[in-house]
Amino acid sequence: MKNKIVLFGAVGLTLAFVGLRSAQSNEAPHPVEVRPSTVKPFPIPENLDFAGEALPLAEADVKEKLDREMLVNSYWQSNNLLMLKRSAKFFPIIEPILAKNGIPEDFKYLSLIESGLQNVVSPAGASGYWQIMKSTGLENGLEINKEVDERYHIEKSTQVACTYLKEAYERFGNWTLAAASYNMGMAGTARRLNEQGVDSYYDLLLNTETARYVYRIAAVKHIHENLADFGYVYH
Repeated sequence: MKNKIVLFGAVGLTLAFVGLRSAQSNEAPHPVEVRPSTVKPFPIPENLDFAGEALPLAEADVKEKLDREMLVNSYWQSNNLLMLKRSAKFFPIIEPILAKNGIPEDFKYLSLIESGLQNVVSPAGASGYWQIMKSTGLENGLEINKEVDERYHIEKSTQVACTYLKEAYERFGNWTLAAASYNMGMAGTARRLNEQGVDSYYDLLLNTETARYVYRIAAVKHIHENLADFGYVYH
């Protein structure tokens, strides 16, 4: 008798479940709200400077080049969040060293685009947070051998970068060209200026990497200093 009761109970539950599913299938489907993700270009600022030197944004090609870097970098969300985390760790170390050497604070963003504030090695052999070549490091007193490489020392490598940037500023007379020379070298920058008969980074015809270099620094600076405008919530 017990077995019959259990069997009838199971059959009853099954029929009830089937009936419920049948009733649900006959109901009108509930509308589902679909919200497409918003992908849009961000407005170019009317004024933007790097190291206190204004970008000539009234020139169409300058505005277009900055726009490209803002789009590329603002929509690379994962990389930006990682850079924000590393910036919080390393900028408090870098900023006072820049200030002590009379280097504008904006140059902290140069280290950010050079290495992402990671101890990486470039194909050319530049290493560390500031991507310093071995010869440059040795010339500036860094210990570099099989056991020790002080290019990976944040304070010491920042000091070497400051020494370079001060020399470049004295040579070229402005911080924008000093920054460009960090990418292509002082000799290469001077040669391009002489060959092309110009005195502004924004008038130079350069290789692709250096041509984008200062724009990328300026774009990353603008994004990181206006996070909410670019949809980032970071505390």
